[in-house]
Amino acid sequence: MRVIGIIAEYNPFHGGHQYLIDEAKRLVGDPRAVVMTVMSGPFTQRGLPSVSPKHVRAKEALVSGVDVAIEIPFTFACAPSERFASGAVELLYRTGVVTDLAFGVDCKDPSLLNELSETEPDEEVLKQALSEGKSFPSARAEAIMRNYKGNAAPDVVSDTLRQPNSILALDYLRACRSNKVNFKIHMISRKEGFSATAVRGALTDCGTGSVSKVADTLMDKMPDKALSVMLSSLSHKEFCIPCIDEYMNDASLLVRRSGDLSSYAYMSDGLDGFIRNNIGKDLQTKHFTMTRIYRAVASLMVGQDASYVTNEKHVQYIRILGFSNEGKYCLKIMGKCAKLPILSNASDALELYSSNPRLKDQFELDLLANDVYAKYAKMEPGYEWKMPPVKVK
Repeated sequence: MRVIGIIAEYNPFHGGHQYLIDEAKRLVGDPRAVVMTVMSGPFTQRGLPSVSPKHVRAKEALVSGVDVAIEIPFTFACAPSERFASGAVELLYRTGVVTDLAFGVDCKDPSLLNELSETEPDEEVLKQALSEGKSFPSARAEAIMRNYKGNAAPDVVSDTLRQPNSILALDYLRACRSNKVNFKIHMISRKEGFSATAVRGALTDCGTGSVSKVADTLMDKMPDKALSVMLSSLSHKEFCIPCIDEYMNDASLLVRRSGDLSSYAYMSDGLDGFIRNNIGKDLQTKHFTMTRIYRAVASLMVGQDASYVTNEKHVQYIRILGFSNEGKYCLKIMGKCAKLPILSNASDALELYSSNPRLKDQFELDLLANDVYAKYAKMEPGYEWKMPPVKVK
C-alpha cells in the first residue's frame, strides 16, 4: 500500500492544495494510494490563530481527496520552519505506514533544492548576519550560499533561498536525512494563482456575519466541496473567524502587566521589553520580525517555556483529526505499525499520563492552545474533549 504524506495547514483549503493532492496521486501512479496529511492545529507556523478550527480544516481536506488527517502538536506547529519540518516529518515517519512525501516548491529546478539541503551553512557567516540584525531565514541563506559548491548561478541560489516554500522544502529534506527517513520524495511545482493569504484577507474583509456574503466572496477562491464545509460550519455557528486585533490587544496587555517574560519560548533578546515599550505601534523591525513576535506571543498565551522547546525535540503521539472510508483501513494497519501512541480522542491521552510524562507535557500544551483559540473563535472552552475525529464517506 502506498501512503502519500502531505504537510499542510489548510488555512484555509484552496485550489493550490487540491492541485498538490491530485498531482501527488498522479505521480505515485497508484489509484489506490492513500493520502495522509499532517496539519497544524489551532495555531499556524507563522504564530497566529488559524482562520477556522482544525476539525473544519480537516474536513475541508477530507472531502477534497485526503484520506487521513493527523495533527502536528502545538510546539512544532507554531515554530520556525526547521522545528516545524522536523516535527511533521517525524510524525509521518512514526505512523509506520507512509511511503511517499509530497510538497510544493517555488524552485523551477527541484534538483537545486537537493543540493542546497546537503550544504551546511557557514557558522561564522550565520553568526555575523544575525549580529547585524538580519532575520534567521536571511542569515541562513547567506550562510548556505557561502558554502554552496554547485553550478547554479548565485542570483538563482539567492532567490531560491528566500522563497518561503523553498525554505520549508529544504527543511523537509534535511529532516528526512536527519531522521534517516527513506520516503520517496515528490517535489511539485506550485501552480500559480492560489494564495492562502489572499483567501484569508478576503475572508477577514467580508466577515462572517452573512454566510451568503462569505459564499460570494470565496466562490472563486476555494474548491466547491471545501467551501461548502466552511459555509456549513459558519451557518451552524460552530465558530467565527478569530479577531487578530482582539487577540494581539489581549497579548499586549498581558505583556504590559507582567514582569520578565524572557523564559517563554521565542521571547528572548529583550523581545518582551520591546513589545511592552511599543504597544500600539508598528512592531515589525529587522531584528524582530512579526512572525517571531507572533510565535512568542502564542507561546506566552499558551504558557510554553523556552526550556521546553530546547529540550523536547520529538513528537510524543499521533492525534487523529479525521479519516475517510479508505483512510479507515489505513488506520487499522497504522494501529499495528505506529511507533507512537495513537490518540483518536482527547481522553485517550489521560490513560497515558502516568506512564508517559513527556506525552502529558506535550498534550497539555495542545489543550491550552485549543482553549486559547476557542476564546477568539467564539467556541466552547474545552471543545477538544468533545470533538471526535471527523468521518467522511
